[in-house]
Amino acid sequence: MTRSFILSLFLLSLLASLSGCSSTYYNTLEKFGVHKRDVMVDRVGEARDAQEEAKQQFQSAFEQFSSVVEVKGGDLEEQYTVLKAEYDKSEKKAEAVHDRIAGVESVADALFDEWEKELDLYSSAALRRDSEQKLEQTQVQYKRLISAMKRAEEKIQPVLIVFHDQVLYLKHNLNARAIAALQGELVSLEKDVARLVREMETSIREADQFITKLQNG
Repeated sequence: MTRSFILSLFLLSLLASLSGCSSTYYNTLEKFGVHKRDVMVDRVGEARDAQEEAKQQFQSAFEQFSSVVEVKGGDLEEQYTVLKAEYDKSEKKAEAVHDRIAGVESVADALFDEWEKELDLYSSAALRRDSEQKLEQTQVQYKRLISAMKRAEEKIQPVLIVFHDQVLYLKHNLNARAIAALQGELVSLEKDVARLVREMETSIREADQFITKLQNG
């Protein structure tokens, strides 16, 4: 590995940590041959993966919640510890989803802004029209994608709130009555998790389609 290549990797890592200044960040990436379209594909993929991981985590958390409230007896302190760990992991996955979606929105704004401005640089009217049509088609598909991502994200918070309440209640009521009280939440929580999973799966499909569109477009 050459010294210049190592330096390039270091600079890219530094830029990643300073990506709040988005225009400078994306422009510098392009000097290294990494274009906004490439970043867009990567970030949509990362957001898709984050949603898949969150989906699996919330399913796991619900299964743990169900096993605790449906089984009588056992070490309540240990059961609380298990649920608390599942809640903490779910919260981190929710934060990751939020951050990944924000990353997608950032690069999308930069990509579409550049694309629209560069339409005026064409000398050929035919090529300009073709590029403009592709821009409009990509924007339509992007709006569908980001809407699906946001809908899925919105379904996370209600589930997270219920998990938090149950863990907090169990923390201060480590007895059989507490378990019985939590059982009443099981059916509604199951429905909330099922809705969350459906929205996540829809968003994941939209992400796959969008990535294919960009890569083949």
